[in-house]
Amino acid sequence: MVVLLKQCTCGQRMNIRLRTLIFQINVEIENVPIYSCVACSKSEVFFGVKFELVLLIAQLSKQPVKQHLYFNETCELAHLMMVVSDKEFNNLSVEEILDNRINELLDLLLLAKSLDDESWILDVHNRLIQISQYSLSTYDFS
Repeated sequence: MVVLLKQCTCGQRMNIRLRTLIFQINVEIENVPIYSCVACSKSEVFFGVKFELVLLIAQLSKQPVKQHLYFNETCELAHLMMVVSDKEFNNLSVEEILDNRINELLDLLLLAKSLDDESWILDVHNRLIQISQYSLSTYDFS
């Protein structure tokens, strides 16, 4: 189960927000789930996305060129958090958003298989695995 509530070492509650992470001055990675404490200003990356963030950063060279990346394009949990927080989807429950995304990914998987596109198949498969690692409920996102 994904737990989005966290207590800071100073004792205050940390809030989770989609923030921009700067890596080696040149790389901006938007929509990274980050915990922040209002009281002491401590920040840390949400544990549930650290692995995907490390993989993304590992793809960058030791001295990356100036670039702008969107974490929600590689991390399904970040994508789902972004959709859930979008006012356009206020009328949908988290479960409906999750179901819609799984159905969308399954449709993409069928299309990728019909085109025999191995890299696309692997990408969609990895996204489905990311979603299946978490048990999400409406309570978790409130």
